[in-house]
Amino acid sequence: MGLKDRIRAIKLELMALAIAAQDTRTPRRAKILLLFLLAYAASPIDLIPDFIPVLGLLDEVILLPIGIWIVVGMIPPDVMEAARARAREGKLPANWIAGVIVLLLWAASIAAIVWWWMNFQDAGQAGR
Repeated sequence: MGLKDRIRAIKLELMALAIAAQDTRTPRRAKILLLFLLAYAASPIDLIPDFIPVLGLLDEVILLPIGIWIVVGMIPPDVMEAARARAREGKLPANWIAGVIVLLLWAASIAAIVWWWMNFQDAGQAGR
């Protein structure tokens, strides 16, 4: 299996997990972990920045597959098979509310970092 095939398989599995998250038979703890996994996968901000050679790709190569493997193990097999079938058909449910929440969380995080940085700079200037 080549690299492109593996990437397609991961993308298909993420789509299936997004579909499985909307199934009522999926356990709540799997949905919560899946929410964090999908937010991280869709986020432009990485744990390790991509511009760092080799290390920058480790989160996509290692963390996402491990997270997928853990979540898939938490979801009942019949739910995952039905979700994979829908994902192969390309029928991904649109969930605008989740997308807006993720964007708001990232915006709030960035605002908090900027606020902290500005206060840190002001405290450093006052101490001189």
